[in-house]
Amino acid sequence: MNSDTSCPPDRSATRPLLAERHVARLLLGTLIGRLPNGMAPVAILLLIAEQGDSLATGGLLCALYGLASAIGQPVLGRIVDRRGQTRITTAAVLVTTVCLLLLPYAVAVAQPALAAGVVVLAGLSTPPLESNLRALWGAVLADPERRRAALALDTGAQGLIYAAGPPLVAALSALYGPNAAMTITAVVGLMGASVVLSAAPSRAWRPVGTRTGGFLGPLQHRGLRWLFLAVSGVGFALGAMNVWAVSMADRHGMALLSGLIPAALSVGSLLGGILFGRQGSQLLISAALFALVWVPLAARPGPFAATALAALPGLFLTALITSAFLTVDALAPAGTRTEAYAWLIAAVGTGQAAGTALAGALSTHPYAAALPAAGAFACLLVLVGARRRIVPGAPPRRGRHRRTPAHAARHRPRVSKTARST
Repeated sequence: MNSDTSCPPDRSATRPLLAERHVARLLLGTLIGRLPNGMAPVAILLLIAEQGDSLATGGLLCALYGLASAIGQPVLGRIVDRRGQTRITTAAVLVTTVCLLLLPYAVAVAQPALAAGVVVLAGLSTPPLESNLRALWGAVLADPERRRAALALDTGAQGLIYAAGPPLVAALSALYGPNAAMTITAVVGLMGASVVLSAAPSRAWRPVGTRTGGFLGPLQHRGLRWLFLAVSGVGFALGAMNVWAVSMADRHGMALLSGLIPAALSVGSLLGGILFGRQGSQLLISAALFALVWVPLAARPGPFAATALAALPGLFLTALITSAFLTVDALAPAGTRTEAYAWLIAAVGTGQAAGTALAGALSTHPYAAALPAAGAFACLLVLVGARRRIVPGAPPRRGRHRRTPAHAARHRPRVSKTARST
């Protein structure tokens, strides 16, 4: 999908990527607009604690928020594919902002159903800024190599949301209280989304071509279904790692570790975006490297070694997710690209929720440290098993197969001129 808004053809390939027109604005606006994804769960926990309810209630509301967001992204992506970005994303931003502003007044102790409903609606209406941005790169950057570099950079930068969001909420809550922290979270998201939605590429973006894929959309493509299942293993690894970091902090009596280990992974992810944007990678290779670098962490190293080693999965995480997005770009049926991007994002989020839940249940067991590696290797195994359906250009499976029109033409029996004339 492309927009009528395109880049001048004479741009130099050596020009800094962020100096390209619209790139810095779209990237920065999307990061700010998505900050509530990293801020809201922590703000909900702090708000519930301030209201006198249990952390169990806060954890349940956070889970509802994450699950609702994972469900809502593909739905909103499908509507964007049909109607364009501006009206749909604007409506989603407004609904999410209102819900987050109302949360301080929906006291979970007295009105648990109301609080849960507001949280679910806030998650369902989370604006699809990330999938929108992926769809916009084709309109902003004419050169495929520059688009790939932009995709790697914005994938790596996404980690900053979860590195900066929680500490920012904690600081705001300490200074001004949880109610003010939630209000600021809502306003920050609205401001970032406004920067993106007011940009010319977003306003001009329209779906091009007739939508294919039927009711299932991108899920009708078997290769994409396998890909989404695979990347849920990536999310599982990340979710389990967050819980493992907390257990490490408790075991060593170093509360700072619960934030340092995820932050190290985020820094590695950002560096990976810079390196991958210049060098490139492949889906299976990056998945293999992502799985292998988790193995030393499964051996339960000390706190300082664990923090340093956590940067390595982040380094290859960017390569893996960027390759996955490029694969979606190649395989998505016409008219479903934004929805396909949203399904990929939702798959990671769903896996992350599962990894968090299982790691929390097994946090006291010694082998809980191996859960991130298990998720990463599950991703690799699915990709290897389904590589002929997932990897564009992979050789076909031997044996009986359906003939394509070109194949049939090459093997059509010749008919003599006499037979043709009759």
